[in-house]
Amino acid sequence: MRNMRRPTGICSLLLAAAIWLPIVHFFFRPRLEDFRQSAAVAPRAAELAARQLNLWEDPVLRQKEIERMRSVNAEWDFMSRTYFVLALANMALREPQQRDRYLSVMDTVIDETTSLEEQRGIYFFLMDYAQDQPFIAQPPRSTFLDGEIALMLAARQLVEPEARFAPLLAERVDLLVDYLSRGPVMCGESYPDECWMFCNAVAAAAIKLSDRLDGRDHSLFLQQWLATVKAHLIHKESGLLISSFHYDGRPIKGPEGSSIWMVAHCLQLIDPDFAAEQYRLAREQLGAEVVGFGYAREWPPSWEGPSDVDSGPVVPILGVSSSSSGLAFLGATSLGDDQYLRELLTTVQFAAFPIHGDGKLRYAAGNEVGDSVLLYALVEGPLWQHMPPAPEKQAK
Repeated sequence: MRNMRRPTGICSLLLAAAIWLPIVHFFFRPRLEDFRQSAAVAPRAAELAARQLNLWEDPVLRQKEIERMRSVNAEWDFMSRTYFVLALANMALREPQQRDRYLSVMDTVIDETTSLEEQRGIYFFLMDYAQDQPFIAQPPRSTFLDGEIALMLAARQLVEPEARFAPLLAERVDLLVDYLSRGPVMCGESYPDECWMFCNAVAAAAIKLSDRLDGRDHSLFLQQWLATVKAHLIHKESGLLISSFHYDGRPIKGPEGSSIWMVAHCLQLIDPDFAAEQYRLAREQLGAEVVGFGYAREWPPSWEGPSDVDSGPVVPILGVSSSSSGLAFLGATSLGDDQYLRELLTTVQFAAFPIHGDGKLRYAAGNEVGDSVLLYALVEGPLWQHMPPAPEKQAK
């Protein structure tokens, strides 16, 4: 009799799972307008922003969070700053009544970041292996740092020009154009003999935004950059841009979700059609949904790489990557894929353990860089879509 109960119990569990799994997601499926709105900062985005504003307005809290991130990866400290500044720029354009507060925090982030780079050197925000060998292009510079600092400066200036930032942005853009032009495939190193498509796409976006501010014209350079990237850095089997490569263009890794979603977002400023194509291919090969829960894989079926600090842990069988899934939010919002956005939000509300309190929101399963990426994804739009008319071009 006892032996008969066992298969009966198993069948009951399987039956329960078959009934409940397809409907569980309805309990966590959010209203999109609670998270993202076209003309305003949605309530949940505002709560995410409130938490991060609190960190940057309270030096003690900020230092504690930075130390927590840097204990794992110095890049997370740096990237959380970039995404938060980009988010604040979009929020300032949507909420002029809050512009002064947002600009003040943006200035604090930018000033502290550039001061740390100047005082501690480029390796302060890089992982330790950056010092294992010399950069090929000399003197050593990281396109990872230069690109994101330039993008922060350009975003800040597009909200409201500040005289003291103008020469800093122009200088950083000149460095990017110089170092990318020197590269055999028109890309700069982020680490010694290691170029990342993510970083070079950010650099191209920063150059494009900068041209809207100072009247310089790098359109020919950007056309040449894009043509070179298309000719040498596309993974033939998937059609996606590869994530990392040697200075001479030899691939290190194939396409990765932790790279391609941000790349597609940046490419919108350079070539909207190519950006849409890259997103479509990524959505088809990396995007996934199971019983209403959306996620993203790190690798397409045609290529699989090793897990690392960028990919984060990858769940076997399903291939779920937290990094790819987080950045997929940015792809979905900037390319207007509301269905995928809703599925991703359903997963976050279920699995990332949202914590609400005092008008603030954070996700316990992530960290500050994850929250800042999500915030940027939920508020992005004005900075990319509503740039001011280009000033009269200056000869280069």
